[in-house]
Amino acid sequence: MMQDVGRRYVRLFNDSYDRTGTLWEGRYKSSLIDSESYLLTCHRYIESNPVRAQLVPGPEQYPWSSHRHYARGSRDSLITRHSIFERLDATDVARRRAFVALFETPLDDETVERIRAAVRKGWALGSEDFLNQVEIRLGRSAKPPKRGRPSKEEAGADIDGQQMLI
Repeated sequence: MMQDVGRRYVRLFNDSYDRTGTLWEGRYKSSLIDSESYLLTCHRYIESNPVRAQLVPGPEQYPWSSHRHYARGSRDSLITRHSIFERLDATDVARRRAFVALFETPLDDETVERIRAAVRKGWALGSEDFLNQVEIRLGRSAKPPKRGRPSKEEAGADIDGQQMLI
């Protein structure tokens, strides 16, 4: 019964808003993030998505964004301020200025693609040291594989003049 209600609602919603497909894009995905600076970069990425999609000219204009809460101090009971925001500066006004300053320069294409790939593939996002530590702890790859053929040092041991791949 609930599936039927869901299907009917999606059909009605899609007809009302002239769209197709499922209501939600897919399963929830997440990535490990190295440090506060990476977390702030991801925050910028998320808040800038509606701008990149050309839905709004600025992140503060997207109605379902936390940007107004952090940038203008507009209180929203659904948002709990993150301690990283609190550490941006000493006063609330200075914190808001520091937060807005993060958005003055758009994220470069390489950073945007790195974040997208990390989420899509389940990779961690951070420094090389962080990624190596994650791989050791998880016992699996936490970063994209190197492209191209492995170097002779990476490929394996030389036995009787033959290069053996590991």
